Amino acid sequence: MTIDSSKHKRSFAVKSILLCFGLAVAGCTPIDPAELKAGGVFDPYEKANRQTHEFNRAMDRALIRPAGKGYASVVPDEIQTAVGNFADNLSEPSMAVNHLLQGDPKGVGVNLYRFLVNATLGFGGLFDVAADFGVHEGDTDFGETLHVWGAPEGAYVELPLLGPSNERDAVGKFVDLFTDPLSYVIPRPEKYYGTAARVVAKVGDRGRYADTVDSILYESADSYAQGRLIYTQNRRYELGGGGADTYVDPYSDPYSDPYSDPYEDPYAE
Repeated sequence: MTIDSSKHKRSFAVKSILLCFGLAVAGCTPIDPAELKAGGVFDPYEKANRQTHEFNRAMDRALIRPAGKGYASVVPDEIQTAVGNFADNLSEPSMAVNHLLQGDPKGVGVNLYRFLVNATLGFGGLFDVAADFGVHEGDTDFGETLHVWGAPEGAYVELPLLGPSNERDAVGKFVDLFTDPLSYVIPRPEKYYGTAARVVAKVGDRGRYADTVDSILYESADSYAQGRLIYTQNRRYELGGGGADTYVDPYSDPYSDPYSDPYEDPYAE
């Protein structure tokens, strides 16, 4: 009974991955080349995205920001770091699957090594012992897997609660729910500990970087455009879409013009 259930889950995961890859390739909104000037963002759903952005800001103001600041002020930094390490370590097997799908055996090895070392020597992942040994996290996700497979970026979208994304990464977030091997071998309720740790870690990050996030969400001239620019440029940088000049520092001046061309020479006449 258990074996049949496990096989059913694996079959469902494989079918979901293939289905979502097809959706990512065929369903992403075709991009008008005229929209793609240097550093441009394709945003045909801006009206709906801005409505979602306002919903996210309202949720942040009412729930997430107070919870994050409260958590950061009460919980010692060492415990916050340990919770983050625990959550990150439970994500290593899922990242190993994505590196495998990307044809990156070295990435698979790094993820598996980090998971095993931190799970044993790091007391279940509370301590990042692997990093102390010089093996640092090789972060990836199914959105990057789709990128490697040739799926287009698609249009920019802002997701409820999850924030800035694009059509390809939105599909990737869904598939990542099924690419975690631990979810198929760890029984309930233990299988939900990782999810809880990730949520707590995100809340902690909101409190830890409160000033920076607040400056973008509540102090910039256009928080939607600012977040869209930061997300898009940084995601392209992560996926190897450009050099250091494509990276947008989220800690930079939040009052800068969100519509300015990041490639424009400020000294040009």
